[in-house]
Amino acid sequence: MGWLWAIIVGLVLGVLARAILPGRQNIPVWLTMVFGIIGSLIGNAVARALGIGETSGIDWGRHLLQIAGAVLIVALGTPLWAQIRGRRHTA
Repeated sequence: MGWLWAIIVGLVLGVLARAILPGRQNIPVWLTMVFGIIGSLIGNAVARALGIGETSGIDWGRHLLQIAGAVLIVALGTPLWAQIRGRRHTA
């Protein structure tokens, strides 16, 4: 069940990250989900390092860090995806 939640959260965070970033991110849905999962893992690691990984109630700080991680990964990953995809078409 943990993997199912990771996929759902990854998709939601990836879509939120794409909505936050200006312009159009020309990446497929599966890559949006992967970027969201990676961003979530980065956000969780930063939250744990800051000591806010587990709190009572809603973990707003952790959730904000997860979204920030997803935005970062989508922002960095989209141009890489375009570059890789462009190389495939010219080869």
